[in-house]
Amino acid sequence: MADTTIKITEEVRDRVRALAEERGLSTRAYIERMITATPTADERAERTAKAIAYVRANFGVDLSESDLREGEEWREAILTRQVGSRR
Repeated sequence: MADTTIKITEEVRDRVRALAEERGLSTRAYIERMITATPTADERAERTAKAIAYVRANFGVDLSESDLREGEEWREAILTRQVGSRR
């Protein structure tokens, strides 16, 4: 196992500790869990391709490029909190 040092503000450090404690984890275990649970762009693309292939094969629905683009725009809007958040 490798040791790594990162510089973060005290506020962020305290928040990470609090989040870890709420889950009964060490700070290291919490960070490892969060990082391993976050897919890379390549992993997301692979998941998307598999999901599209599954829908096409099992539901008889052919998603157009427009459908896929709209889905990606919707996902991006959710991630950037343009939709779906309580205001």
